[in-house]
Amino acid sequence: MDTARYIASRLGQSLIALFCIIAVTFFLVRLAPGGPFLDEKKIPEHLLENMNRAYGLDKPLPIQFVRYFGNLLRGDLGPSTGNKGYSVNEVIAQGLPVSLGIGFVGLAVALALGIPIGVFAAANRNTWIDHGLMALALLGICLPTFVIAPLLADLLAIRLGWFDVALWEGSNAWLLGAITLGLFYAAYIARLTRASMLDVLNQDFIRTARAKGVSFLGVLFHHAFRGGIGPVVSFLGPALAGLISGAFVIETIFGLPGLGQHFIKAATNRDYLLINGTVTVFAVLILFMNFVVDLVQAWLDPRVRARG
Repeated sequence: MDTARYIASRLGQSLIALFCIIAVTFFLVRLAPGGPFLDEKKIPEHLLENMNRAYGLDKPLPIQFVRYFGNLLRGDLGPSTGNKGYSVNEVIAQGLPVSLGIGFVGLAVALALGIPIGVFAAANRNTWIDHGLMALALLGICLPTFVIAPLLADLLAIRLGWFDVALWEGSNAWLLGAITLGLFYAAYIARLTRASMLDVLNQDFIRTARAKGVSFLGVLFHHAFRGGIGPVVSFLGPALAGLISGAFVIETIFGLPGLGQHFIKAATNRDYLLINGTVTVFAVLILFMNFVVDLVQAWLDPRVRARG
């Protein structure tokens, strides 16, 4: 019963947050200066009125929102004013797989590097190994992705020839972009893992296990790891949000046709429905990942369910 109530509570919070994001985005983009047709050549007034009528922009904002939300519930994100002949669904279907591929591979790289480094540093605390690994992690945090990306492109793509510099079709430049994002977030995960592991290793039950003769590796991985990994699991939701938004920069540097470039063009062209659509898709993805993270954290620590 506690588990079902916890899941229902988290799901309800996610749905409320999603509705608020959709509503705020809808009204903000329409209240901003400019419009989807004002950057084109001088358009006669009657033609401008017809274009606004065709896209439903002549109605009051509350009516526009009710219509948009009704279409959204049916899965229709509407037409794109900046991509003539394409719907928002079609534009997102083209760019979303690229952004998701970069984001999730980057997350896998971050976890594969950050967790072992953090555990190894905690196991060798206050030694030169610990200080060296944490110094590298701090360096990774200080260097943003738009600095790391050109450095890796020069070393791994231009000098060593292991990756392509840019492009998508038949290119592995996307993998270099994912590695760039993964290295940046691996530094955060490494430091977070080390801190949480050290906190668990200082608990009384760890000393009891050691007193019973359990080996250090047994204590580290069987007793301490499950408790120490909790903060890292909590960090995965915000990390995914950062990886997806960070992919916007990576897509621009490596010339990848992801959703980030469509979002930037939509903001420049005041493509209202494409802005709303991309924000909604990313919001659904991030809220879903946070929901999954909450469930995993509750499974790891039953006290979370009790508090929830």
